[in-house]
Amino acid sequence: MRGSTAGLPDTFQGNGTTYYTLITVLDLLFSALIVCPCVVGYWRSVWTLMDIYVVPENQLVSAVISTCVGLCGHLFFLLFQKVLEGHFHPDKNRILYYLVSRLYTACFAFICVNGWRGPWDLLTVHTEKDFKSLFVTTSVGLVALISMRALRNVSSPPCVIVNDTVKGYFEVITMFRIPVSGRVSFFILDCIFSVVIVGTLVVFIWRGLWIMVDIFLFPDDPEASAHGSLILGYSIIAVLFIMQPIVRNVCNKLSGAARLLFADLFIIVCLVGTINVWRGIWMCLDIYFLPDNKVLSCWITLTVSLVLLILLGCSNSLLVRGVYIDAEEPDGKCVVLPCYYLRIIFQAEKLKKINKKMQMYEKPEKLDNIENNHIVTISGIVDEDDCGGIDNRANSDILKGLDVP
Repeated sequence: MRGSTAGLPDTFQGNGTTYYTLITVLDLLFSALIVCPCVVGYWRSVWTLMDIYVVPENQLVSAVISTCVGLCGHLFFLLFQKVLEGHFHPDKNRILYYLVSRLYTACFAFICVNGWRGPWDLLTVHTEKDFKSLFVTTSVGLVALISMRALRNVSSPPCVIVNDTVKGYFEVITMFRIPVSGRVSFFILDCIFSVVIVGTLVVFIWRGLWIMVDIFLFPDDPEASAHGSLILGYSIIAVLFIMQPIVRNVCNKLSGAARLLFADLFIIVCLVGTINVWRGIWMCLDIYFLPDNKVLSCWITLTVSLVLLILLGCSNSLLVRGVYIDAEEPDGKCVVLPCYYLRIIFQAEKLKKINKKMQMYEKPEKLDNIENNHIVTISGIVDEDDCGGIDNRANSDILKGLDVP
């Protein structure tokens, strides 16, 4: 569920502000109205089915089982990420890669839900649901993650879209960035810390804020509470989306601790909106979609959500994996919500067209008066200042000759 804006474009090369703004709005709507409901639907379905099928008469045992599944599964995928990356790639076998990668996502998503359900229910068994207990656990999580510069790991849709890109599909970033090829014992400890400590603290925060909303937002009227959460959550997210240019400009002028604290405050506000959106969708599914047959409701929602996300190419939005550092992006990008979908697709297509046109000028007789020029390669999304190794002045001349804006 986490993402980064590092390396993503600020604008489309050759397109005006109006065009880019339109695509940005479409991306945000796509994230809020399609990706987020599908992700919430999947999580709600798996979580509820685990409640139904796994030792329903003993919440403690059920929670321990989910915790073990989540912990062991996370560690397995962290430890063997390089093995998966080395054996499965579309250049080797495209069909096999597609099948294995999507099976990987489905299995990892199941593990992620259990990795949250286990600690969540363990807290429910051993702590009270009063405001004091919730405030303590939430505060501990917030202070600890802020101290470690890891608060951004609470992010999820609709504030994040994670695309199913080939590059880094099986990669899981750990807290201390110790490479797999490094000392094995240190890498294993890094994996355990990333999953057990950072992951559990994130659950502390989500659970605390979620149940606080249960307590204070129409606690005796589930329908009004669900509708209130949806309205409140989407209103906060909409305001944050609108204010992004202002927030980014402010963050760009700050530095050091002030910049970090400002980014963390923005993340907390995003989290409040996100939790309300999740809670509203979750409760609406419970209330309105086959309430008399919860098992069928969950299986339908799970299947439709998973298949739709896979077909759309953003099924990795289901996963809670990797540890990202607060404000690691340059300038004000650390407060940009990484909801990139159409922008990445259109930018890649545009660069392909530029690459194709420039190949027409690759012949020596057409490049007699041009020095230090190279063909643009489409290896990813690049910023406008990074032209893939092309000399800026010569590149400008070529693009003008190719009638490329």
